[in-house]
Amino acid sequence: MTVRTAELLMALLMAAFSGYLMIKSAELPYGWIPDEGPGGGAWPFWLSAIMLICCGAMLVNWVRGTSAPSMSRERFFQPGVLRDSGSVAVALFLTIGVFEGLTLGGVPVLPALGAYVGIFLFMVFYVGILGRHSFMTTALFSIIVPVATFMFFELALKIILPKGMTEPFFLPIFKYFGLAGL
Repeated sequence: MTVRTAELLMALLMAAFSGYLMIKSAELPYGWIPDEGPGGGAWPFWLSAIMLICCGAMLVNWVRGTSAPSMSRERFFQPGVLRDSGSVAVALFLTIGVFEGLTLGGVPVLPALGAYVGIFLFMVFYVGILGRHSFMTTALFSIIVPVATFMFFELALKIILPKGMTEPFFLPIFKYFGLAGL
């Protein structure tokens, strides 16, 4: 498959996905609700609409042949790309498994360690092992990303992510921020 063909397929696939997301998010109000603000479907609907417009622009560029990808006859997958992409896909699968635990045929394979341990382990793999960055860079990103994720979701948005076995370690933090009822 060439880069040109891959760009066309991706634009069509993403356009169809954008349309689907717009339809699903329109099941909720996506306009402005007086005295409340944007409806529950506003963010996904309008983000999907923007994504659909971008896909249209990609298709126009593809037909005109005005972008580098739309003119490229090079192979889309270079040697080694599938191996790297496959290892990231497996790592993401295992990361999600760490969030809530993973069982195969009713037999526990991974314990539920929670989102933050999963994110930490994924960052160690992605930055340190796959990216081959220094220990300091790996440690920095592996600590900052879960902490920032915690602060954004749990403290700012009040969206609780799974913590698995690590839940008792978070109770003092919730108490400190006055969120003991979460």
